[in-house]
Amino acid sequence: MNKIKILSEEVANRIAAGEVIERPVSVVKELVENAIDAGATKITVTIENGGKKLIKVSDNGCGMNEYDALQSFERHATSKIRTIADIFNISSLGFRGEALPSIASVSRLTMITRDAESEVATKIEFNSGRLTDVSKTSANVGTSISVM
Repeated sequence: MNKIKILSEEVANRIAAGEVIERPVSVVKELVENAIDAGATKITVTIENGGKKLIKVSDNGCGMNEYDALQSFERHATSKIRTIADIFNISSLGFRGEALPSIASVSRLTMITRDAESEVATKIEFNSGRLTDVSKTSANVGTSISVM
């Protein structure tokens, strides 16, 4: 009898997310580091029920346009490195492009982001790793991510 099986997408996502996201504090750490790397001078963290109900990190960093915001949820998508040599000269807190896809794969997540070149913000929603909505909204320059 064959013993090796391909894991379901749900199980594979949980395993992959566990490499980056171990508990609610890991989510806060990753999102705050992203905010710092985006040049934020103000970061607001909201936590409800120890992070089990809500973790929200909002910043006034550079924000993203719609294309970059959607790309940020692809595994290994990053603005911080381009070549192997870059790995040895990292000046940012994060660089692997794993945090957002990992968080989105095991939660309900909403991102609202706007860069200075955009007149309106982009709102992106995920549920258990599946993109459920992309829409326009109003917001200041920066990014807000809610994880439920």
